[in-house]
Amino acid sequence: MKSRNDEILDLIQKDHGDLGSLCSLYVGSEIFGIDTKKIREVLGERRPQRVPLAPAFVSGVVPYRGEVLAAVNLRSLLGMESCNQSHCVLVMEDVVGAERFGLVVDGVGGVVTVSGRMLEPNPSTLEARAKWLFEGAYKMEERLMVRLNPQRLCPSRLAETALFRTSMKGETDASLDRR
Repeated sequence: MKSRNDEILDLIQKDHGDLGSLCSLYVGSEIFGIDTKKIREVLGERRPQRVPLAPAFVSGVVPYRGEVLAAVNLRSLLGMESCNQSHCVLVMEDVVGAERFGLVVDGVGGVVTVSGRMLEPNPSTLEARAKWLFEGAYKMEERLMVRLNPQRLCPSRLAETALFRTSMKGETDASLDRR
């Protein structure tokens, strides 16, 4: 027998079948969202161990249940300056590429329920790297929440694209941003 709450949830699902849940992430003053189904676990505050000669977007490695995961730094991908505080690490799983990795962010908020119909497309003026990482944005009450494409955050996919290569000076090569 269904409870009254279950009946209400069923009605909401029928009316809003495109509802999804995003985990809110913070990098600097910006807020991002990523599909909760793509997050395996939130490890909390960690300091990844640096790896010599790793690409700039890899902040290091983190131990996870007997494994060592490459940790992708969202702050670095966005071209933001690094900060010396502890960061939250989310364990992400790319089912398509059978790859597990860490995503380093400044903070993790709560779970937000959103409607797929409310997702605004990326603006045409957005730089190439951001277009590649973002799926669009939701207009929230106080600001925008940018939806991240979790498959494109995978270290092997980031290494395959020229959008995140660094120059000999250690700067991000933005020459492809003009595409």
